[in-house]
Amino acid sequence: MSILREAITIDVPAPTSSENQPDNAIASTSDNKVIFSVEEIQKLLPHRYPFALVDRIIEYVPGKRAVGLKNVTFNEPHFQGHFPGRPIMPGVLIIEAMAQVGGVVMTQLPEFEGGLFLFAGIDKVRFRREVIPGDQLVMTLELLWVKQRRFGKMQGRAEVDGQLATEGELMFSVAK
Repeated sequence: MSILREAITIDVPAPTSSENQPDNAIASTSDNKVIFSVEEIQKLLPHRYPFALVDRIIEYVPGKRAVGLKNVTFNEPHFQGHFPGRPIMPGVLIIEAMAQVGGVVMTQLPEFEGGLFLFAGIDKVRFRREVIPGDQLVMTLELLWVKQRRFGKMQGRAEVDGQLATEGELMFSVAK
C-alpha cells in the first residue's frame, strides 16, 4: 500500500497565465502538494535514528519531485567529533539526507513499490557552504529519469536560508 493515500493533500491551483513562469515550472492542474510527517516518512524509508535525516516533506509532486526539511541540532552524535569547538555537518550526511528525500519520490513510483533503494552513485556534487547547528536544511530533489525499472537519477539541491549549501546528481538502484 502506498503511503500517499494517508498523506494530507492540498490542490495546487493552475496558474492563470504562463507569464512570469520559469520554463521549467510545474504548472499542471493534476499536480498536488502532499505533506509527509516524520511518522509517514518512517513508513516509506527504512532509516532510523541516528540515520533518519529528514524531519518533514513540505512539498511533493508525484513522480517528479519532493522538498524536505532537516532541522540541524547540536545534539546530533556526529557533532561531537566533527569538529570539537566548530561543529559542521559532514558532507556525506548532507548527501544522505538528500538521498532520503529522493527516496520518498522513488518509493511512490508504482513500478518500485516495495523496493529497497540503495545509492548507485553520485556525480557533480559540490559543497558551497557549511551547515551548522541551528540551520534548517531545505532539500529539493527532482527525478531526471528511470531506466529498466531498476535505476533512477535525481538532481538535488540543499539550501540554508536561501543560500545553496550542496548540489549534485544522485543515482539509485532498487534491490527487490
